[in-house]
Amino acid sequence: MSTPDFNQQVITEFHENAGVVGGMFDGMPILLLHHVGAKSGAARIAPLVYLPDGDRYVVFASKGGAPEHPSWFHNLNAHPQTKVEVGTEVVEVVASEATEDERARLYTAQVEVSPQFGEYQSKTTRQIPVVVLTPAG
Repeated sequence: MSTPDFNQQVITEFHENAGVVGGMFDGMPILLLHHVGAKSGAARIAPLVYLPDGDRYVVFASKGGAPEHPSWFHNLNAHPQTKVEVGTEVVEVVASEATEDERARLYTAQVEVSPQFGEYQSKTTRQIPVVVLTPAG
């Protein structure tokens, strides 16, 4: 199954179950990140595992340990004001890359709850970016 088909299946399940998704994401907190193509301007949605950090949502540009960043990361750099769906809520957010110290704390916390994120980092030579989504206003 292609990535767009897989993502659409997850998005559909998310909407049908008030933000709860099973399969490989069973028991994991999932959000739907809305983002706009940096070059195309096209509206897109990416289902992502997140780490709550106070009132913020933290996402990880792991792409499963691939050598390149996911497209949503580049899109957020171009268009940081966006929205996320969490459960049945839609939250307007501003995206920013975590500072180095904050990145270390947040990535370590994510590995503690989802060890596969440690495996993703070990599979790639790039440092996986950590993006903080802060509610606007």
